[in-house]
Amino acid sequence: MTVTARSPSNMRPSTLHLPPGNWSTVLDCLCAHFPAIERAVWLERMARGRVLSADGTPLTAEHPYRAGLKVHYFREVPAETPIPFEAQVLHVDEHLLVVDKPHFLPVMPSGSYVEQTLQARLTRELGNDDLVPLHRIDRHTAGLVLFSTNRASRGLYQALFRERRIDKRYEALAPALPQLAFPLLRHTRLGPGEPFFRMQEVDGVPNSETRIEVIGRLEERWHYALYPVTGKKHQLRVHLAALGAPILNDPFYPQVTATPDSPDDYSKPLKLLAHSLAFSDPVTGQARQFESRLSLF
Repeated sequence: MTVTARSPSNMRPSTLHLPPGNWSTVLDCLCAHFPAIERAVWLERMARGRVLSADGTPLTAEHPYRAGLKVHYFREVPAETPIPFEAQVLHVDEHLLVVDKPHFLPVMPSGSYVEQTLQARLTRELGNDDLVPLHRIDRHTAGLVLFSTNRASRGLYQALFRERRIDKRYEALAPALPQLAFPLLRHTRLGPGEPFFRMQEVDGVPNSETRIEVIGRLEERWHYALYPVTGKKHQLRVHLAALGAPILNDPFYPQVTATPDSPDDYSKPLKLLAHSLAFSDPVTGQARQFESRLSLF
């Protein structure tokens, strides 16, 4: 089943600061910067007022190019397949929204996902155009995601993640590692892997750190608690795979069994859950702790 692409008025546009170049018009620059999008598509978007200047004025095909010009545009996908799982709101107040995200649903628009994202759905459902995720978890991962509901206090909550003043706990199901002693600290350097959507451990100064505990032994698979100190892309998935215990149903590690564009197999969700978050509220000073209501079993 597919739905016709649209860019609802309550969806947040993407922004591009035009790079240096020799183009005559904004349209020429956009075509060069996004070679996968045909010129006719940009012309059609401009005709519908979906390409805007910094002050919200629609840009025409003749608008002159200027390096550094801020351009807002609405991403559109010709046919977007609905994701048949719903998020659950766990908490909402004037500053903060806490949501349980299901497997397979992206947090923010990217690639072929625009409306079928957690941010777009919540913006429509709650009628709040100021919703912004304070952090991200992988599309394949389920569990807690925090959103800012108020731009005035947003920076205070963003600082919790930037300054590592928030305790994060994940849970995973993966093969047993009886030869290792736990708790275990994995402290390595992560860098881009192959294909481009993967990460890998590389030589060099460590830039990622995860504490790993065993909280259940289920014959050939164990139930792990994961405490990421850093937040690198795919960090938990890479660390467990490197130890010889790739997370169950992981399509990227240790080998690629499905690409980001492959159809999802809803019967095989990645067995990784963002289970809990704890922090001191930067607005109220209150100790806050949230736990997912989802389960890996």
